[in-house]
Order: sequence, then C-alpha cells, then structure tokens
Amino acid sequence: MTFKKKWVFIAGILIILISLFFLIGKRQFIPKVKLTSGDISVHLMDGDIICRLGDRLWSHVFKDISPVDKRFSHLGIVRIVDDKITVIHAEGRAIEGMDSVNETDLDEFLDIALAVGIYRLNDFDGGMISSEALNFIGYPFDWNFNLDDENRIYCTELLHRILKIIAPEIRLITVFQKEINKEIIPLEAVSNSEYFSEIFFASVY
Repeated sequence: MTFKKKWVFIAGILIILISLFFLIGKRQFIPKVKLTSGDISVHLMDGDIICRLGDRLWSHVFKDISPVDKRFSHLGIVRIVDDKITVIHAEGRAIEGMDSVNETDLDEFLDIALAVGIYRLNDFDGGMISSEALNFIGYPFDWNFNLDDENRIYCTELLHRILKIIAPEIRLITVFQKEINKEIIPLEAVSNSEYFSEIFFASVY
C-alpha cells in the first residue's frame, strides 16, 4: 500500500468512527408522549434516587448490564430547595460537553426519558444524600468505570460514593463486565435492592 493510499484508508476509518460516535449519541426513539416534571414531582422527596431509561443507543447497552431488572440506564439524586427540583447526576454526554457530575432541572433530566422510577432509601434522611451529592459536582465522568479512581465518577458510582460516606454499611451490588474486565454497579443495585423502596414508576416505551 502506497503512502497516499495508506492515509486515504486511515482517513476513511476515522470518518466511519466519527460518524458512529455521533450516531450513538443521537436519539434513537422519540415517544409521542413525554414524561414531565408535572407527572413526577408530586412523588418526589429531597434525596430520592431517580432512575431513567434514556432514548440513546448506549442507554440500551447500559440497561442490559443489570442481570434482572433492565428498566433503567441512568440515575441521579433529587435535590429540592424552596420547591425547586433539580437532579445531581454523573453524565457521559461528551458530544454535548456534559461529561461530568452536574445539577440539572428535573424537566431537563426527563427530556430523554422513556421510563422513570423513583426510589427512597429506607429509614434514612434523604437530605443527607442530596447535601453530600453537592460535593461531587464538577467531577469528570469516569469513562474507565473504575471504582478505585476517586477523581472520576460514573452514574451509579455517584450514589456508591455518597453511601460510603453517610451509610457505609449499605453496599450496592456489582456485576463483572468481561468486556472491560471490571466490576461495575448496575442500575438494579437500586431498583432491585432491599435497601430502597420503589415509590413510583412510569414508562412511555
């Protein structure tokens, strides 16, 4: 292969990879009915865990990490101050410049949701959860999904880190992912856990 042909080949591969990257990040399913804060807010308390199934291609990859309950692909921590409801979550939307722990309005969190579940830690003050979540805002998203790296955080790891501080006796389950050779925390660590009660569930999927 000549030098020129080699670079044409490499350029072609790069174009394909970039195209796939943007395709994965785009919405794969847009429902006619949307879940809004009006549907959800009446059920929420400060410190609740809100789970969703997103409408991106990767959302369906993440939900399948859970061995049993495959309803969700992402979670966040609910924060309520003076009737304003926000969600603190570690988001990996690098294409949109949102690959860090951030605080978003509830409606923004729900914008890509095909399903939503609300979970409450049993016999615990939720305010402690939301207050501790504030300390992680700005942490970069952990694309290596490494629970031992304390400088980066992925979505379920945020809750794991909070519980280690305020309720270390509570352990979230992990599952081994051979593709990355790591133990990671699935969404059902919350939705199928004895430590949490399901308060609400709705789906438009």
